[in-house]
Amino acid sequence: MQSYGDEPRPLVALSLPSRVIVVVAAGAVALALAIHLGMTFLHVAPPNTVSKQYSKEIGDYVYPEYEQNWKLFAPNPLQQNIAVQARAQLRTRDGGTRTTGWTDLSARDGQAIRHNLFPSHTQQNVLRRAWEFFVTSHDAQNRATGPRGRLSERYVRRIVMARLGAEWAAGGAVERVQVRSMTTPVGPPPWSAEKVATQPVYRVVPWWPVTAADLPEGATHQ
Repeated sequence: MQSYGDEPRPLVALSLPSRVIVVVAAGAVALALAIHLGMTFLHVAPPNTVSKQYSKEIGDYVYPEYEQNWKLFAPNPLQQNIAVQARAQLRTRDGGTRTTGWTDLSARDGQAIRHNLFPSHTQQNVLRRAWEFFVTSHDAQNRATGPRGRLSERYVRRIVMARLGAEWAAGGAVERVQVRSMTTPVGPPPWSAEKVATQPVYRVVPWWPVTAADLPEGATHQ
């Protein structure tokens, strides 16, 4: 009898322990998917008895990674380009301090997306959504307006360190980081008589100390 290689074994052909493991794993995946869909639905659905009673639990699960919004359908779409930039204060090996120049993280994301037919979700949205999260949870003086404000600060700080920490570490230990946004209005088309100031406006956040909790998994803080 000619053999054509190993064929997938049906579930009934597996041993009892293997079948139990497969069933338990499938059940766990189904449960996780049901919880995720349920939390997302309660977040975007009109307020109801369940969403009001468990609003804190729903918010803790959804923010910041799974937040949903309707900006795609807004009557006034965004008319600004917002770039998020960061710099660091380093403790050099000779015991001195040095401040790096500003690095434009948004420009790096844009460069990675340009001419990429299948850009990743990280390149497209993570930095942008993190900065929106920060802005909506702080006042104009960059003071947190609630508990979500501190969460947004940690989120932005961790993104910055994940992307630039190793690069900065070549020049010394990272002690503090500073983030700013550069907002540039989109100019009107040539045929329009509208006048728009196109000078960039900066929003500079105070220096944040860096701790081990801000570093990517496996990295060390010296």
